[in-house]
Amino acid sequence: MTQQDLLAGKRAFVTGAGSGIGAAIALALGKAGARVAVSDIDEGAARTVAQRLGPSASAHRLDVTNAAETGAVMDAAIAKLGGLDIVCANAGVSTMNRVVDLTEQDWDFNMDVNAKGIFLTNQAAVRRFLAAGAGGTIVNTASMAGKVGVPLLAHYAASKFAVVGFTQSLAKEVGAQGIRVNCVCPGFVRTSMQERELKWEAGLRKMTPEAVQAEYISLTPLGRIEEPEDVADVVVFLASDLSRFMTGEAVCVTGGAFMD
Repeated sequence: MTQQDLLAGKRAFVTGAGSGIGAAIALALGKAGARVAVSDIDEGAARTVAQRLGPSASAHRLDVTNAAETGAVMDAAIAKLGGLDIVCANAGVSTMNRVVDLTEQDWDFNMDVNAKGIFLTNQAAVRRFLAAGAGGTIVNTASMAGKVGVPLLAHYAASKFAVVGFTQSLAKEVGAQGIRVNCVCPGFVRTSMQERELKWEAGLRKMTPEAVQAEYISLTPLGRIEEPEDVADVVVFLASDLSRFMTGEAVCVTGGAFMD
């Protein structure tokens, strides 16, 4: 079996797929043979990724914090794809500050997208998998910060710990119905989100962004900043039958920056 055959015939739905890790996941799933529905709150970005995937792909605007919209958009994707086998709940956000300076808006924003968005996307997926009666696979995007606390990102870490706990709990609920639920925990990934975080952290710690990034690399035994594709390839594995006896796992993809 070649990589192009790994997900042949599968239908996949990806959230937060307009850029960064989500875009890399959508493209990797397509390369592995899946037909992909690309969703993002930025519809133009989703459309750009879908165009790279070719005519079998579709693009959808989606606010993952809205339950009705999440279900409706997933149904539209299913109509286009002709079914659903894989859901990658990847949409996520971050802000950064010391706990004493965090606002309720910071807390709610991170929790709404990172935790509630995972819940609503997974719930919609499971309902549709159960209705179809053919099982299915879910891969959620958590974070290294879902395994260990992080200064300046306490609210973000709390939201990602929630993703890990939710993933494990749901996996136990639906395993008997042939539905697998896993998550990936990336480390220091080169994305537009990281670019913002480098500036925020530099300001809070009175450093340069370059010094902060050098520190990230020094904390990573494999000696470089992680690329979105490093995460995406693990997602393909978790979405495929190669991981057929894995569920409830929170797989670290950190270059060794965090080790279970």
